[in-house]
Amino acid sequence: MFDLKSFLATLPNLPGVYRMIGADETVLYVGKARDLKKRVSSYFNKTGLSPRIQLMAAQIARVDITVTRTEAEALLLENNLIKTLSPRYNILFRDDKSYPYLMISGHASPRLAYYRGTQDRKSRYFGPYPNAWAVRETVNLVQRVFRLRTCEDSVFANRSRPCLLYQIKRCSGPCVNAISPGDYAADVKRAVLFLEGKEDELLQELTARMQAAAEKLEFELAAACRNQIQNIAKVREQQVIEGGSERDVDIIAAIMEQGVWCVALAMVRGGRHLGDRHFFPRNTEAVSGAEVLEAFIEQHYQDKPIPPRIIVNQPLNAAALGELLSVQAGHRVRVIHSPQGEARVWLAMAEKGAQVAIGQQQAQNASQEARLNALREALDMPGLNRIECFDISHTMGEATVASCVVYDQGKMQNSEYRRYNINGITPGDDYAAMRDALTRRYRKLQETGAEGESKRPDLVLIDGGAGQLNVARDVMAELGVSDIELIGVAKGPERKAGLEELLFTDSRARHLRPDDPALHLIQTIRDEAHRFAITGHRARRGKARTQSTLEDVPGIGPTRRKALLERFGGLQGVAGASVETLAQVPGISRELAQRIYDALH
Repeated sequence: MFDLKSFLATLPNLPGVYRMIGADETVLYVGKARDLKKRVSSYFNKTGLSPRIQLMAAQIARVDITVTRTEAEALLLENNLIKTLSPRYNILFRDDKSYPYLMISGHASPRLAYYRGTQDRKSRYFGPYPNAWAVRETVNLVQRVFRLRTCEDSVFANRSRPCLLYQIKRCSGPCVNAISPGDYAADVKRAVLFLEGKEDELLQELTARMQAAAEKLEFELAAACRNQIQNIAKVREQQVIEGGSERDVDIIAAIMEQGVWCVALAMVRGGRHLGDRHFFPRNTEAVSGAEVLEAFIEQHYQDKPIPPRIIVNQPLNAAALGELLSVQAGHRVRVIHSPQGEARVWLAMAEKGAQVAIGQQQAQNASQEARLNALREALDMPGLNRIECFDISHTMGEATVASCVVYDQGKMQNSEYRRYNINGITPGDDYAAMRDALTRRYRKLQETGAEGESKRPDLVLIDGGAGQLNVARDVMAELGVSDIELIGVAKGPERKAGLEELLFTDSRARHLRPDDPALHLIQTIRDEAHRFAITGHRARRGKARTQSTLEDVPGIGPTRRKALLERFGGLQGVAGASVETLAQVPGISRELAQRIYDALH
């Protein structure tokens, strides 16, 4: 039995993490503390606890602790445990993918591009941006003003004449030497100043350049500088965030409406508003706005860049939180609750954005519920909730990949998607591929029958005709799960959307009206399975082709293959290179260059 009194007496006055454990060994809550003794003891006080904490405290069977060296270290461990365990009484935010950046590559003629992933030292990165749209809008703006190239390095290396972007004055044509390397480098430098928010310095340079060109009667150059100045001025007019030494700011607002909490994040970098993002936390029954905001800040910034200033709309212990974030960021971070001036306007806009996002989510949820109810009625399956869908993708039997996507709790569950690389079958045999994928997916139901990837679906959709459906029926029978409903989704005449035919295992077939919400839900799930399969197939095919084509050449191993691909920007660039150019790559002799050339032609 848990001896609370003796346990509390032995707790150290040190920083660390505590885990509240229930009688069934379920982790109820994970928290951090600067002083474990004070923090954990507070949960067992008779007064001052919220109803939510009282409910949790009544279920505690024991408390596990981990002592850390600092509170910052405790924060890191706490977030890792929350992400892993998803405790019932922690406010949880979805673990998003990494944020996108705008990249100016380290190429001799740098490329402007959208980028997400591991960063290298040769390139420069600007952001992060809240979403892909915000990056692409900025790419378009920078391209229009500074005319930097956006083409892949392999395309750049093999161009013999300028592309359409050059014709419409969106690129200066470094691929065909339409601009000198020095002038292109100067344009890149100006673009960097712009992206860093140093418009004053940039405008001074452009103004001086325009005046010098006019004095030399170089009116075309002067006009180009004037246009750049005007475009930059337009961007500045749209900038309403206050100036100052700290030009990187995050504005965070937590709002509750209709019983739903939403956190709005507005990101400002270099003095410019890059865009907004909205988050909907779970486990928010009877919580305060300060609790929601603190949970978001602690979880969000675990692996995201922390700006020098964070503006919030809820009262919290800003000084302590700022101190903790400063240690984590390696620079001073101020958390401000009551901003003045323009920042107050931005905070109000973030709050309004959160309210709008809640309304949109509620409307979307109502639409999804209507679609699911329509499908339940159409199939006479009142208990229908979890749907899984399979698709097969390959090119003439090459690099076959099967996908499984999951619809549950009224939406697509991306984290539960799975891909299956199919090997050991006759190339192009879709039936064998489907058998393999279904067996690997549902064999676990028979073996464990419980959680994780083995959750039992109410309905399985097969993207295919009667043959695919019959294979699925046989597999499910062999695995002892034939009670799971199976439906084949056969494409209509000329593969037109809205003409799909639903095939059942008892040989029935049914058409739903093109405007039927039930059909719309099936199409959404089927299309997602197709997208997930084809992206996996393309990645596998591209990797296989790159490896087999180059590594089959005697003398080419992983190191030389990597050097070639990096030098020429991809396999296409290698294929377009001459023997003389190939021989310039370190480690590639003239004889080996000839073998590579012969293998690719």
